[in-house]
Amino acid sequence: MSDEGSDDEAEEPENGEAAEPENGEAEEPENGEAEEVTVESLRERLAAIAERLDAAETEDDLDEVEAQVEDLEADLEAADLPEPDDEDEEAPAEDVEGELEAVKEDLEEARGPYAEDVAESLEGTASTVEGGDWTDDGEDELVAAVDTFLESAGGILDRSFDREGEDPESLAATLRSVADDVREVGLDPDADAETIADLLEAAEVLETSVDEAEEWADLTVREQLAEHGFYDVLDHRKDYPPEWAALKVWEKRNEPEMILLALDKLDSEFMEDHCMEALNRLGAEEALDEMLQLAQRRDKDAIAILGKIGSEEPVEDLLEFAEADSDPGLQTTTLKALGEIGSEDATQTVADRLASDNPEVRSAAARSLGLIGDTRAVDPLAATLAEDEADTVRASAAWALNAIGTERALEEVRAYTDDRAYLVQAEAERAPEPREGPA
Repeated sequence: MSDEGSDDEAEEPENGEAAEPENGEAEEPENGEAEEVTVESLRERLAAIAERLDAAETEDDLDEVEAQVEDLEADLEAADLPEPDDEDEEAPAEDVEGELEAVKEDLEEARGPYAEDVAESLEGTASTVEGGDWTDDGEDELVAAVDTFLESAGGILDRSFDREGEDPESLAATLRSVADDVREVGLDPDADAETIADLLEAAEVLETSVDEAEEWADLTVREQLAEHGFYDVLDHRKDYPPEWAALKVWEKRNEPEMILLALDKLDSEFMEDHCMEALNRLGAEEALDEMLQLAQRRDKDAIAILGKIGSEEPVEDLLEFAEADSDPGLQTTTLKALGEIGSEDATQTVADRLASDNPEVRSAAARSLGLIGDTRAVDPLAATLAEDEADTVRASAAWALNAIGTERALEEVRAYTDDRAYLVQAEAERAPEPREGPA
């Protein structure tokens, strides 16, 4: 045990006050017990941290400040601070937390800028360039903005940057390449702070210029149509609205792309109906993708147009619609489209509809089988002709057998020349007689 006057014991200052720690942090008592954390002690430490933050000049200085902030934050979370007597009063801990958050925000603002900030800004702008729907004028503005940035960045880094092309994809690739170069240069946030700041300013100017470049969405619908030359076919606008007059000219010229443009841009039920009617009359394959999308929403007009186009691509989806017994209108439209497409993959599904409770669906199924022309349909069509209770359905079955046109199909029809229903008789009489063989 040491004597009372031993040098091992700390001497108190002559004025009797405790010595202030040099780093602004409270010292633990020598007996090993942790000093009690109070609101006052936390605020004193917070003030010291704020002073050190103001004096920080390098990233290392800021790292030390951050470490002190984390220590204080941990002590605040572990501290058992008193609760206010009045429920409406703010708890002391919440008050300190607010002050601490303010210091943390100041710390974040004090950091950087970094080369990574420049690279991330360029990559974000590249994504905007690549993903935008630019007008021709907008693309020209992008090229000018990128060229201006490349010149600025080249001057700052004392090097030359070349643009890969003028289209948005090439411009985006150029910006990503510059971002990679900025990372590889190895700019130090302290030693090269001015260079990084200049690059970041140039990147922000670029971002602003790209944001201001003209996109199609910036134009009114009529401006967009005018940009695409939709109205160029009009010598005068006799019909109203002028979109309808232009539409009729584009249909006469067999230009489905312009009709699809109008369908996409014009938010008008009147014009939508006329666009769909024009596409139905044209049956142009250019409309396939758009009609496929609309058909997914069970749009009957789109399904009808798919039949006119005749591609087998939508057959699988149309088979599902043909089985939709709860919607006879959808079924009849789909059955007609399947017949016009003519894929024998649809034969069984269509033939199954001959047993529908709805005579319109049965009739549409029979005619669809005639259009497909699959000889496997002869037996079910013959049974429908003989047994169906609706003469309109029987007439459709007779028409389908005539359309298939094999000798066996025609033989089935010829037996009904004296049928009770005139329509069935007419189909039976239309069936050609069998050819006589050589004598």
